Amino acid sequence: MTPGTHPLGPILVVSTTNPGKIREIVAILAGVPIEIRTLADFPAVEEPEETGATFAENARLKALYYADALGRPCVAEDSGLEIAALDNLPGVHSARWEGEDYAVKFAKIRERLQERGVETSAARFVCRVALADRGRIVFESEGVIDGTIAAEPRGDQGFGYDPIFFYPPFNRTLGEVPRDEKATVSHRGQAFAALRRYLSRV
Repeated sequence: MTPGTHPLGPILVVSTTNPGKIREIVAILAGVPIEIRTLADFPAVEEPEETGATFAENARLKALYYADALGRPCVAEDSGLEIAALDNLPGVHSARWEGEDYAVKFAKIRERLQERGVETSAARFVCRVALADRGRIVFESEGVIDGTIAAEPRGDQGFGYDPIFFYPPFNRTLGEVPRDEKATVSHRGQAFAALRRYLSRV
């Protein structure tokens, strides 16, 4: 199958403007038999309000919204960090929780943990992916990676909360792990690898 003959059509739009996410997703989907574009390739579309109570609901909402706005199949993801000792905060609010400065976010996490009388906590990253085409969701996947909150941020390889997410099997934070290696275990890597398999067989 060559690009242009895929059942979904010639183009699949990755519906995010986050540069870190775009780099990871495009790398994971490299070589699929459909041309991958991003929102940057289309006239600006106002972002939808993410009103879902779960990652899955937000992923579906965004995929359906952008597929309708652009008239093309669109894939969207919603992902975030859940910290067990903080009642799974920041969760679906990860991107907007305590503003946009991650140094501030990290400090707030440390402060909240200390208020609970702990120095660290079990944590997990969750990613839900949804693919919408012609008004319906045609594919969904999920990825989860378990770890702990690091004593201090380390590494500049990743983005977002990666520097404070310690992954025991690697004995490093995800901020210390190169992108290709991270994709083999990460929540986003798992979810988009499943999408890659789907796109290659439909």
